[in-house]
Amino acid sequence: LSFFNWFHWLVNLNSAVVFVSISYIQQSVAKNLGFLIPFVSGLMAMITIHMVRGEMIYKPKTGKRHSLLTTFGVIFSALRTGCARHRYLCPAVPSWLDHAKENHGGHYSETQVEGTKSLARLFPLFTFQILYRTCVMQIPSGYYLQTMNSNLHFGGFVLPVAAMNVISIVPLLILVPILECINSWLFSSKDSAHSPTIYIGHLSAALSVVAAGFSEIHRKHFPQLEQTLSEELLLVSSMPCFHLAPQYILLGVAEALVTPSCSLLSFWLVPEGMRGISMHFLALFNGAGCFMGALIVQTAHAGTQGSWFPHLLHEGKLERFFFFLASLMLVNTLGFWAIAHRYDCTNGFRGSLPGERLLKHEKAIKHYNSVLESSPILSPLEKT
Repeated sequence: LSFFNWFHWLVNLNSAVVFVSISYIQQSVAKNLGFLIPFVSGLMAMITIHMVRGEMIYKPKTGKRHSLLTTFGVIFSALRTGCARHRYLCPAVPSWLDHAKENHGGHYSETQVEGTKSLARLFPLFTFQILYRTCVMQIPSGYYLQTMNSNLHFGGFVLPVAAMNVISIVPLLILVPILECINSWLFSSKDSAHSPTIYIGHLSAALSVVAAGFSEIHRKHFPQLEQTLSEELLLVSSMPCFHLAPQYILLGVAEALVTPSCSLLSFWLVPEGMRGISMHFLALFNGAGCFMGALIVQTAHAGTQGSWFPHLLHEGKLERFFFFLASLMLVNTLGFWAIAHRYDCTNGFRGSLPGERLLKHEKAIKHYNSVLESSPILSPLEKT
């Protein structure tokens, strides 16, 4: 957990610098230069990674590595064998994926099937991240639209729109060290505990969208003024953009609580050879949440004829879109609360395969025997 906390802390620290510098250059200096700098940076990063690729390649031990083709092969084999057996009313198995095992008529070993089963148990967790990621994606869509239509002047200086994103990053930079202290205290004082950070983070994301809805109602009460943004004259609200800070802060709190914890669960609750695939699936579902956010925006714009997501913000009802999204996120949060007890990794490694569990038991027995044999107090009968 410490690794993922500090990893995301460093990523967001870099993001804070980038959002301020690049957005200022693009908005106030030259728009094309704002695209050139990220391109050159990305090119240099790829060259650097290529130069040190030998130090970054991880090769699991022989027999422990699972490929993505093996994972999909287990699923398709289980479906095919299960459908064939269903016709002849064969005895049921504990899990539908067990149909892919060799001793049940499949083509895969027990280790491969059990690894796929541990990954399948994470799919509900991944699915609940889709709508959460949709809320996070409101920053470059709905939240930016609000910021663009608010007063960006601060002390005679026009703030970049993307600089508001730093407000959502600051809570993460502050919370991570605090969470590190809390987590170290919890895990040192209790043998087993369920960390509630993920569903508290989901609730914070829902509250963020609710706050965005009320901010939009509040913004319309201010008179309008003219504001130049990227050499374009816009008619915007005179409300200072800092009035939108609560929704950014709540979303930053959600990111600090959800993202590291989900990364930890995706890594820890599967066997060693499945961890790379598990992290890839988490990234895949996060990407699906981004596309879902774009789809919801387009649907809301087309279905309400631009009322819920308008081109001219002062003429539309953007707050209705935020409240609708908040209601979906609240249902998503309640659904995750119902299944959160399945993903408690503080009680030990639940992704172990049968062979790995047997190896642990053998080590424990050997250790216990060595303690008995080295003890001068116990009699031979007591040792037996």
